[in-house]
Amino acid sequence: MQLERLLRAQGFGSKADCRGLVRQGRVSVDGVVCDDPNADFSPAGFAFAVDGVSWRFRDKVYLAMNKPAHFECSHQPRHHPSIYTLLPQPLVTRDVQAVGRLDEDTTGLLLFTDDGQFNHNCISPKKKVPKVYDATVKHPLDSAQLEALLAGVVLNDEPEPIAAMACEIRSPHVLRLTVTEGKYHLVKRMIAAAGNRVEGLHRVAIGGFELPPALPLGHWMWLTAADLERIGVRGAAA
Repeated sequence: MQLERLLRAQGFGSKADCRGLVRQGRVSVDGVVCDDPNADFSPAGFAFAVDGVSWRFRDKVYLAMNKPAHFECSHQPRHHPSIYTLLPQPLVTRDVQAVGRLDEDTTGLLLFTDDGQFNHNCISPKKKVPKVYDATVKHPLDSAQLEALLAGVVLNDEPEPIAAMACEIRSPHVLRLTVTEGKYHLVKRMIAAAGNRVEGLHRVAIGGFELPPALPLGHWMWLTAADLERIGVRGAAA
């Protein structure tokens, strides 16, 4: 595949943009500047650099971010910066999307992809992919609250009670809660229905993939094939 086509497929702009990057000597392959936009390379395993930043050709993008507070999961945020400002522009250009949403004040694991099937499978209630949260609550936790959450609580505008898949008291004011749905403010509403109030919320896992402790707030990482296996859903590229 021609170099300029490879760059376009990875989100580096239009045909003219990508040809310009190459002609200006801003693209290197194996550490050597390549100024021929028609140079031919195999996409499989293709590694390159643009302005000194290393990239590898990927048919589909799968990312994990440690989301900080005060960012909105929207391309058109109302009150806070967009979470997409924390991603490199080529990923935004190729239409990478957040997998579901976290409230602006919720932190922790947030996935991104341009694989629509993977996105759908992660958030579909029918797939029952577990999402695990640590909720810091206002009042001390007790067994009655856990029993209510596990049995199912009644929420406004929901036809049936919604139950937690699992819950565990981590400390007097920290509850680890596992749910399989992604309804609006679900964890906050469930805990409120059980007689408490969420004051801080952090997502720690999706499926069997846990947020890596070494990933700083606001940073992101590429997901490996093993990571995707832990999440437990398939996408178009699987």
